[in-house]
Amino acid sequence: MLSDLEIARAARLKPIGDIAARIGVPESALFPYGRFIAKIEPEFQSMLKGRPDGKLILVTAITPTPAGEGKTTTTIGLGDALNRIGKKTVICLREPSLGPCFGMKGGATGGGYAQVAPRDSINLHFTGDFHAIASAHNLLAAMLDNHLYWGNGLALDQRRIIWRRALDMNDRALRQTVVGLGGAANGFPREDGFDIAVASEVMAAFCLATDLSDLEVRLSRMVAGHTRAKTPVTAADLQVAGAMTALLKDALKPNLVQTLEGSPALVHGGPFANIAHGCNSIVATQTALKLSDYVVTEAGFGADLGAEKFFDIKCRIGGFVPAAVVVVATIRALKMHGGVATEGLAAENRPALVAGLVNLRRHLENLQKFGVPAVVAINRFDADTAAEIDLVRRTTADGFGVKSIVCEHWARGGAGAEELGHAVSTLADRGAAEFRLLYPDGMELWEKTRTIAREIYRADDINASDPVRAQFRDLEAAGWGALPVCVAKTQYSFSENPALVGAPVAHRPTIRDVRLRAGAGFVVVLMGDINTMPGLPRFPAAERIRVIDGQIEGLL
Repeated sequence: MLSDLEIARAARLKPIGDIAARIGVPESALFPYGRFIAKIEPEFQSMLKGRPDGKLILVTAITPTPAGEGKTTTTIGLGDALNRIGKKTVICLREPSLGPCFGMKGGATGGGYAQVAPRDSINLHFTGDFHAIASAHNLLAAMLDNHLYWGNGLALDQRRIIWRRALDMNDRALRQTVVGLGGAANGFPREDGFDIAVASEVMAAFCLATDLSDLEVRLSRMVAGHTRAKTPVTAADLQVAGAMTALLKDALKPNLVQTLEGSPALVHGGPFANIAHGCNSIVATQTALKLSDYVVTEAGFGADLGAEKFFDIKCRIGGFVPAAVVVVATIRALKMHGGVATEGLAAENRPALVAGLVNLRRHLENLQKFGVPAVVAINRFDADTAAEIDLVRRTTADGFGVKSIVCEHWARGGAGAEELGHAVSTLADRGAAEFRLLYPDGMELWEKTRTIAREIYRADDINASDPVRAQFRDLEAAGWGALPVCVAKTQYSFSENPALVGAPVAHRPTIRDVRLRAGAGFVVVLMGDINTMPGLPRFPAAERIRVIDGQIEGLL
């Protein structure tokens, strides 16, 4: 069996102009980055506004485990399958972050015969979007400290500066820093720190903006700090929003690439789902919906994080109405939720599978609350037995009332997901979706958070200290109560404790902080020990990455 890398290198990609022509994008509307990557110009995007939208299909997953689920691979395989059966389809994905690429998770271009390409370029630098986002973020930080240096005319309270710096890399040593050391020429010493770029508010605003003008408005609203009177000081006050927009002008154009089978894919933006909202850009999704009959997109991590935020944040802000949801599961991951250790996953274990299926049930029950019909994709591994697969299919059909389909796109590409393609297109075409949000805009922020915790995480309630509760009240009083809530918590459990696998109940997550993201348009609620600057693992992937004879080796 060939490796992902060998499969990608053996592929014969088509010129990007041919891929664009397949969905009606003329060469004049492309800004090329070599032979196989191009951005789509905004003038052409504007010309699409009168066209009807295609049907939006979300791919999400059960709670992730080290055993692997294959959500991105399934998104790509489903897109290829839909095109194979004659459904004009565009895939929408997030861009990979360098942090996971050099850390533990690896790249984000799919696997096997379900990949987007060119693999190395997409995983490393791509079109420079993330560098532009980090630069815009850090420009605001630099302008803030420069304002302090030249007299602090806005009366910023140095104890209440909340704008940190950003870097697209896992680096725990930068979580807490001190800047301004070295004497008067270097400014005023103060505490600072870094977030990974995919947790930056600039990233979130970039992905939730509808066009360049909207992006500048969102950047202008970003709060960098407060005065002693607790009045917010924004990017507009620091007169930097225009320059930040200039840095992001080209980045906001969506990136067009292709799958190994030649399906068009827009790969654009990349906020994490455990610490941000976890969806590709609204601009890319809008463009794809105008260019195709079906758009297949993904949301990060399990449905409790990615799908909830896709619905309650992205669909709320972008006005999207999803037609169907695919929930990805693997026999291996379900057995792990049933208590099997990694070394025992290859052995047939139906009792553990039954125990682990409660996790899938929980996600399916949660998705029903949004009114979008679902189908389960069983991403098949070689060690899966016929008895195990039959057990999952019977349980989902008889016990959960949802159809499940075995998929082999990793090994066979789109041909291995054609049955899923037929099922999803039928589900979407049926028009059975009655999409609804989990909570209304008018609900108070505390109650929105409580609703997510109780309805999606199945918590008894939420806990918070008096100072954190005061943060909620202050945001309401300042007029931010209508914003949606973006929960930052571990992706490995419905709870705040990553060790609680399966479908835990009767837990009470503790909220340790609340952060306004006025530009992005949501409020971040941090639960448990989640951190906005990850660290590298004991054995980082970076140790294995080399360039040999001009080819990159070791990039997973």
